[in-house]
Amino acid sequence: MRTEELIRLMAEDAPGVARLRPAVLSAMAGGAVFSALLLVLTLGLREDMAVMLFSPRVAFKLAATLLLAGLACRLALLAGRPGVALAREARVLLLPALVLGAAVLTELAVLAPGVRMQSLIGAHAGFCLFFIPVLSAVPLAALLAMMRRGAPENPAGAGAVAGLAAGSIAAAIYAWHFTDDSPLFVATWYLLAIALVASAGAAAGVRLLRW
Repeated sequence: MRTEELIRLMAEDAPGVARLRPAVLSAMAGGAVFSALLLVLTLGLREDMAVMLFSPRVAFKLAATLLLAGLACRLALLAGRPGVALAREARVLLLPALVLGAAVLTELAVLAPGVRMQSLIGAHAGFCLFFIPVLSAVPLAALLAMMRRGAPENPAGAGAVAGLAAGSIAAAIYAWHFTDDSPLFVATWYLLAIALVASAGAAAGVRLLRW
């Protein structure tokens, strides 16, 4: 038996690893509830959401962010386990990338050139870059705390996945308030905010998830 395989089997038998999945699920659920309450208590839901929910742009924005959050959370469930090839598992993220890319191309095709830049910039780009990381802070901290019970082979990668999951959860919650609905805006500012959280998670993972 190779040394790497022996280490993987020993790590998988560790009590902490066996309890990792429910711990990470609890962290994601608790973090999402906290972030949703924070949004509702500070900014509130979008006033016209009951009507705009049936708008193609709004429906797509909510569906796309929820899809990304769901797939990112699936990766987070795997990230703390030994023997998991995160790069291979991360290929599932191609699905939301393709969906969002198709929506962006459609938007570019139907909008007049003068309107494209307005849709891209939106009205709250700066606040998006600020508030999505704020909403992600508790989910990220909770995920990193639970992942410490596992045995990630790549601490930076596991931290980045935790940040991706936390940022995606925050983006999916943030989408219920703000009125910037264009796929151009979502593909630029939402993803940039999520990338910032993932970078923070990677940096934290190097320090917190080593074993």
